[in-house]
Amino acid sequence: MRWLTLALSSILVATGLTGCGWQGGKDERNKMVISVRDQRMLLVHDGKPVKSYKISTSKFGVGDRPRSNCTPLGKLEVQRKIGDGVRSGTVFKARRPTGEVLKPNAPGRDPIVSRILWLKGTQSQNRNAFRRFIYIHGTPEEWRLGTPASYGCIRMSSRDVIDLYNRVGYGADVFIIRGSLRKSSDNPFMAWLAGN
Repeated sequence: MRWLTLALSSILVATGLTGCGWQGGKDERNKMVISVRDQRMLLVHDGKPVKSYKISTSKFGVGDRPRSNCTPLGKLEVQRKIGDGVRSGTVFKARRPTGEVLKPNAPGRDPIVSRILWLKGTQSQNRNAFRRFIYIHGTPEEWRLGTPASYGCIRMSSRDVIDLYNRVGYGADVFIIRGSLRKSSDNPFMAWLAGN
């Protein structure tokens, strides 16, 4: 983890992505890096990795075509946060809490639960993300985390999505990459950041 901290810190500083706090309501201090290969999310605060979460991306692969159910790649940002103060496991329908609460791994159910961070694409390769309703959200199917299982969104356990929700603000950057977080030398995210 030390090599990742050093590599990520130096690249974030060199590209000016560390920020110096909240400016105009945008969270400049927190970044999320999501690896499709690893099925993990790395939370970076002030240029330093602080937490890693097990996630699930789409079982249909990557892309941004409407109705594809794929997970978009590239740089996105948190456009909306939904779910302040609702109980862990609260079911959402059309981004509204229904009042129903599910426990982790409730059989036969796969709704959006606990919290929603609605993502907006910032590049041509992910420009449809917001209108495709691409979220970071909780899932009751926690047993599937660590494998591609979603319909385009980034799924997390209820505990983890609540933790993430409480740490990040509006406008926080989200980088979704194909490659691994583990090998900085061949990590396409690192190369992409260095070139932007």
